Amino acid sequence: MSFTIVDPGGTPLLDYANVHDKQLHLIVVRSDGQHFAHVHPRLDAATGTWSTPWTWNAAGTYRVFADFQPAGAGSAKLTLTRTVQVAGAFVPAVASATRTVDEIAGYTVKLDGALTAGVSHQLTATVTRDGRPVMTLQPYLGAYGHLVALREGDLAYLHVHPEGAEPVPGGTGGPAVSFAATAPTAGRYLLYLDFKVQDTVHTASFVVDAAPGGTNEPAPEPSRDAGHAGGH
Repeated sequence: MSFTIVDPGGTPLLDYANVHDKQLHLIVVRSDGQHFAHVHPRLDAATGTWSTPWTWNAAGTYRVFADFQPAGAGSAKLTLTRTVQVAGAFVPAVASATRTVDEIAGYTVKLDGALTAGVSHQLTATVTRDGRPVMTLQPYLGAYGHLVALREGDLAYLHVHPEGAEPVPGGTGGPAVSFAATAPTAGRYLLYLDFKVQDTVHTASFVVDAAPGGTNEPAPEPSRDAGHAGGH
C-alpha cells in the first residue's frame, strides 16, 4: 500500500513531527469492525510517498486513517481518511454485544471505565495471564499501551490520550494502562488496545456503549475526509 499526503496547494508533505514515537500512524479497519490493523509505513523523503507491505485478507469496505502532525511550530495533529473497496464475497461479522474482556495469545485484558457523550472519562485496561498481573508491559509508541476508538457504523475516529508518566526507555510496567477518552455522541464504540510483551505487540478489542450526555449533547464529529490525501 502506498499513498501521498499533500498540502492545500497540492504539494506533497515531506516533513512530519514525531507523535507517539512515529511520524505517521496508519489505521485500517473493515466497516464491521473486523480486520483491524495499526501499522507504520516508511516515508520516501524525496517524494513524500508513504509505503508499507500490505495484503487485503477479506472482501468488504475498509476505512484507512492516516494520523500525523506536520512539522513546524503551530501545526496541529491531523487525521485524514479514505474508504477502500476490496472486491470479493463480503461476509459481515455478526454485530457485537458490549464486551469489556478480551483474550489474546494467553493474555486476558479487562477494560474498566464508562463513556458519556461530551465528557472526558478515564478508561483503564488491565492485563493478566493465568490470573496473575502482567508486570512486564514494554513501552510501545511512548506509553505502555496504545488505544484506538472508533464509533460503530460510520467509524468516526476518536483521539484517545494515554495518562501517566512516559515510560523509561528499557523499563517495564503494568498491569494497568489508563487513557482519557471523550465520545462525541452517545452510541456504540469499538476499541482496540495495542500492548507489547516480550517484544511482541498484541491487540485486544472491546465494544463499549457511550451514554447520552444530556440535552446539550454535541453533534457527531466524524474524522475529516482525506481531501488533501492522494492515494496510490
